[in-house]
Amino acid sequence: MRRPRRFRAAEAAAAGLLLLLSAACGSRLPESDFEQGGSGTAPARAPIRVGIIASVTSPVGGAAFTGPGDGAQAFFRDLNAHGGIGGRPVEVHTCDDGGSGVGNNECVRKLVDEDKVVALVATTSLDYAGAPRVSHARVPDIGAQPIGAAYDTYPHLYGIYGSLAPRNGTPGWGGKLYGGTEVYRFFKREKGARTAAVVSYNQAASAAYARLVTRGLRTEGYKVITEQVDFALPNFRAVAADLKDQHVDLVFDAIDAHGNAQLCQAMDQAGVHVVAKVTNVQNWTSTVATDYKNAPRCRNALWATGSSRNYEDVRFPAVRAFRDVTKNLSTHSQWQLEGWAAAMWFTDAAKSCQAKGEDVTRACVDAFMNSGKPYTARGLLLPVTFERLPQPPKTRRTCLSVARWKDGSGWITQAGDMTTNCFVVPQLSYLP
Repeated sequence: MRRPRRFRAAEAAAAGLLLLLSAACGSRLPESDFEQGGSGTAPARAPIRVGIIASVTSPVGGAAFTGPGDGAQAFFRDLNAHGGIGGRPVEVHTCDDGGSGVGNNECVRKLVDEDKVVALVATTSLDYAGAPRVSHARVPDIGAQPIGAAYDTYPHLYGIYGSLAPRNGTPGWGGKLYGGTEVYRFFKREKGARTAAVVSYNQAASAAYARLVTRGLRTEGYKVITEQVDFALPNFRAVAADLKDQHVDLVFDAIDAHGNAQLCQAMDQAGVHVVAKVTNVQNWTSTVATDYKNAPRCRNALWATGSSRNYEDVRFPAVRAFRDVTKNLSTHSQWQLEGWAAAMWFTDAAKSCQAKGEDVTRACVDAFMNSGKPYTARGLLLPVTFERLPQPPKTRRTCLSVARWKDGSGWITQAGDMTTNCFVVPQLSYLP
């Protein structure tokens, strides 16, 4: 989240909805067993196999985790239509892990051991239990949504927002991750906000993320109102009534898209007026008008922050290319754009292998990913790098992309270009 680091794992935990990592046994087979084409040169038209793992049928809903995979597959289809990578098509193997650790381990086994993919791309898993096995097999996992702490824990795993952590098998630095306060600084500077509410579920990961948001807001000088609802039977009406009584300027959340829609509806019914209802990148979608159909006031107060360029901002050629290729999709989202960027990242890594006269292998792709050079996916991402700092930074210059929803116009980019919308902010520790 090198490029300035945002609330990496924390932001993704909210985006992916409240999620914990569990460990699994690593593969004991040598990497050479899995290199595509072995040590020789692959035939000119032999496909390059990649894998996409997503919690398509997860407990939090069928569409919750499909966006990055949809964007990646759209990129690869277009790539293959234009000759593939050096004349070799990309062969995509998908696996639905069902949102469970058991299912995730099975997907990893199938893709890594059976299908022998060169890399995983745009992974979006509710429970990435197979992460240790992927890392042990030295399979580069590129441009994933870092739900949980795996991408700040293991080598060979490269989340879409980068990492500064040692990634030596322990999350972050001694079990602690770090994130900045730039989002709260932005709203204080741009909107003059002073009072903020944080809404969460009574669920461990949701509550943990809410505590981090609360701490960040207080660090930036806000008065903070905390609201927690039951995960199974949330009473958003009571929350809305309290928000009105407390005269809040901003509302942040650690809840899912469906919960956000219910909260917004309750806020409209209670007559709550806020400067911004701030949501995360997962909810940065074209379905806002229907998702929030019963909350027009709150809907038009929705702001989203992230680390990638607004998928509606077609002034930029890379965004326009994404929209042109995906024009037949029924919906669009920021996660789709980030999945598209992940597929581009793998493609550039594979092309670097061919440029060196090497086969496209796991080791060669991993070397590209681990080069330390910033990557932007033609400007779709804020510069992403992977470093292994022995100590966490105390402050960082961090940048962010900001957009606001407006009926009839969609998501409109705010505050100028994301590469200049930057702040030097403290880095706060938290437990994943």
